[in-house]
Amino acid sequence: MKVFSALYERAMAWSRHRHAPWYLGSLSFAESSFFPIPPDVMLAPMCMTNPARAWWFALLTTAASVAGGIFGYVIGLFAFDMIQPLIAGGRYWDAYQQAVQWFGHWGFWAILIAGFSPIPYKVFTIAAGVLAMSLFPFVLASIIGRGARFFLVAALMSWGGVRMESMLKRYVDRIGWATVVLLAVALLIHYL
Repeated sequence: MKVFSALYERAMAWSRHRHAPWYLGSLSFAESSFFPIPPDVMLAPMCMTNPARAWWFALLTTAASVAGGIFGYVIGLFAFDMIQPLIAGGRYWDAYQQAVQWFGHWGFWAILIAGFSPIPYKVFTIAAGVLAMSLFPFVLASIIGRGARFFLVAALMSWGGVRMESMLKRYVDRIGWATVVLLAVALLIHYL
């Protein structure tokens, strides 16, 4: 069943769209403060299809993501009472509680790690605002963490370029189904 091939083809078509950089910037901004889909899903194919612009795409993604992080910080600082029921009732409450604990121990480093890792960065941006973390260290940690992540993605994808694109196209369904199986096994192990 070639479910992943169709998704791959759609992602590659979007990455070649003339407005793709605008979409990438918007997605990067939104993901850092409220949206669940990470910008890597657009950044990676855009860097693969246009390796000469990979560094520009990484810079755009980083800048928009940090701006979105500042927006998340402002939400936490001034509007947390309004969004707390949404977070408490959703799947992000445990992550938010973890973020608050991490800030108590590591502050700057918590933002840097969240910016680089697959941990929901938006939860940390909001928690930083709630806890009134100093803005300069917050922005600096965000630039370093997000920049390291997005420039790494850009470097890997642009290095692979057309060769990686053709290889992924050939094996995307196998990779996709293998990922689903691994995720299912991990969930079974976790809940048993």
